[in-house]
Amino acid sequence: MTPLVDTWVTPNHLTTLRLLIGVAGALCLAHGGFAWANAGALLIVLSNFVDHTDGELARVGGKSSRIGHFYDLACDALVTVMLFVGMGIGVGGAQIDALKLAPGAPGALGAVAGVVVALIFFLRMRIEEMVGKAGTKQASMGGFETEDVLYLLPIVTLMNVVAPFVVVASIGAPLFAAWVVIDYWRVARRSAGPTAKAASASESRQQWAGK
Repeated sequence: MTPLVDTWVTPNHLTTLRLLIGVAGALCLAHGGFAWANAGALLIVLSNFVDHTDGELARVGGKSSRIGHFYDLACDALVTVMLFVGMGIGVGGAQIDALKLAPGAPGALGAVAGVVVALIFFLRMRIEEMVGKAGTKQASMGGFETEDVLYLLPIVTLMNVVAPFVVVASIGAPLFAAWVVIDYWRVARRSAGPTAKAASASESRQQWAGK
């Protein structure tokens, strides 16, 4: 990202580009059909790749901002929810019949998976804020991060197994989220310990000084 440091391009521009590409990918997935689904999957992968560039530009160019950080989180959540909802809407009738799902169920399952995955991303960001980048590694399994699964979308669409993927995601995401919530609670409690001790020590010193 070094070539962009001294240009008019800001991290928010890249975040917006990520959002537009992600929304386009979700709409392609919602359209349904083999070709549209594969096009959508490729756009989602590209959107995820662009998502890594805004933070890098902010870091090397000293352009970090709290507003930009929240904008990035909001875009991540929106794209994630739209992605899974789009997959649910785009599932063909044949796949619905094969899985014995009621009409509208894939869209609802996609919404559940999308919201839960967005929650996982948010909690991992909060863990990172509390204990640093290394702390988020605790919210992974075997080095496999939650967002990495989105890079498998082209395989899912090429194999035409979008419906099973949505169903599995709607079950697996809440289970993984429960583990992340526990990890977040543990990290938050551990981080609060030193703060509480420091506050208690400061209060004690003030009491002794007043005597």
